Amino acid sequence: MTNQTFEQLKKTYESGRTRPLAWRRAQLNALRRLVTENRDAFVSSAMADLGKPAAETVFMELNLVAGEAQFVRNRLSLWTARHPKAMHWMLQPAAGWTIAEPKGVVLIISPWNYPVLLALEPMADALAAGNAVCLKPSELSPNTSKLLAELVPQYLDSEAVRVVEGGPKETGELLKCPFNHIFYTGGGHVGKIVMRAAAEHLTPVTLELGGKSPCFVDRTADINVAARRIAWGKFTNAGQTCVAPDYVLATPDVAEALAERIAVAITEFYGEDPKASPDFGRIINDRHFERLCKLLPVGTVPPEEPSSPLVQVASAVGAAMDMVGRRFNAVTTGRGGAGEMAGSANNAAKPTAGSNMAAADDGATASAAVEPSEIHKVPGVFDLAGRIVCGGKVDRAARYIAPTVLYGTSPDAPVMKEEIFGPILPILVVEDAESAIRFINKRSLPLAAYVFSRDHEVRLTFERQTSSGALGYSLPLGHLLSSRLPFGGVGASGIGTYHGKAGFLTFSHVKTVVTKPQFPDTLRLVYPPFNEAKAKLFDIIAKFS
Repeated sequence: MTNQTFEQLKKTYESGRTRPLAWRRAQLNALRRLVTENRDAFVSSAMADLGKPAAETVFMELNLVAGEAQFVRNRLSLWTARHPKAMHWMLQPAAGWTIAEPKGVVLIISPWNYPVLLALEPMADALAAGNAVCLKPSELSPNTSKLLAELVPQYLDSEAVRVVEGGPKETGELLKCPFNHIFYTGGGHVGKIVMRAAAEHLTPVTLELGGKSPCFVDRTADINVAARRIAWGKFTNAGQTCVAPDYVLATPDVAEALAERIAVAITEFYGEDPKASPDFGRIINDRHFERLCKLLPVGTVPPEEPSSPLVQVASAVGAAMDMVGRRFNAVTTGRGGAGEMAGSANNAAKPTAGSNMAAADDGATASAAVEPSEIHKVPGVFDLAGRIVCGGKVDRAARYIAPTVLYGTSPDAPVMKEEIFGPILPILVVEDAESAIRFINKRSLPLAAYVFSRDHEVRLTFERQTSSGALGYSLPLGHLLSSRLPFGGVGASGIGTYHGKAGFLTFSHVKTVVTKPQFPDTLRLVYPPFNEAKAKLFDIIAKFS
């Protein structure tokens, strides 16, 4: 079935149907109608899949798809035109230009967290570039997947745009086909599988992955504004956003006040009981729910009802031992860390001759070896996950986890070992901006980084000394909402970009074209045989080149 789908799309593309600008504009107009005329259906499907509030679906998905389709449609004539390029003076008379042509048949594999936006927004870019498109929506959002499979052939050219539903089996079969480009949004593990499969056909890929996006806050920031914006960026879609602030690094003079003010912002947004709020979503499935519960402090989440009294006793004892062990580790880690720093300082004060030579060769490496921890330990916080400032309540049956703020989190906590992708926000206390930058740079490159500081030097330092897919000053999620800004990751957070012109170019091959008249044939000067006169001519040309 998947191979037949690919062959049909290939046949359509090779017929030339998708190349004319009239066809592209017609498809983009139809895509706008698809999302605007079926607003209620998409709202219902997102609610069924994610418990997503209607306003979030409209504002963060449907409106963005419609806006992207219109943005690229209105600029097609400019982007597809010839763009003249200057030719080397030695080749004159001659001319050169570039022209964007479609890549061919492209595969878009979309995720479950924004099941409409992340399926149809890259599709808009692919259609604008003149490609035939195969869309594979996520099976984890089945209601939206089914709706897309029903609506796409009703609005778009069914011989040039196809939807393939299914799970890993169908995805694996699609990856065996020699697509001309693969666009994948999701986790890094599957991203590697996609890239390996693409390598078999030397197929170019765009990987929109994720990571732990940091957020730095210092005393120069307006704490009230910072708290509201961080809370909005983090808890939209119940934290299941790839560019949501994953954790906060705050300086000691504002960290606790910021944590408390974020808790206030959560109440302002969702009321005293976020579970009853129509504006707060749910976790996608039980597996992700249980994963998130394990990131909370020990004892926060009641265990599932055991099957027998003996199992109940064993569960209680195990939980108690786990709590004591984690608190003991937190205390000893703090003491050991101080001892290790002291020992390192003593060793640094009495280096050997060999270490002196190494320090002379690489002073920065030697300094890094004795560098103290960037993160402050908060007195009275014994669990590595930190102290719960607000939230921590869960409901398994409803897959509900309250918006949770953790204060005084340790870098060794489970919540700091993976991308959270849920409504849990750890706040770590960091000495200053330089310490925060060191902490960030020791970890994988994130999809986004955010800085709340009015200090120009701090901002400039983050811009020059950190690398991330995007950097936002006092604005989380902002780049996600603009068709004028490229969106994408770097390193482990992704490969390639899209949105607007960046998306058009991602799904295009920019071809170079050159031309030179046959008369006069000035190239006769460089044809063999190469005699002494031509050698002198080459020397003159080299001097002027």
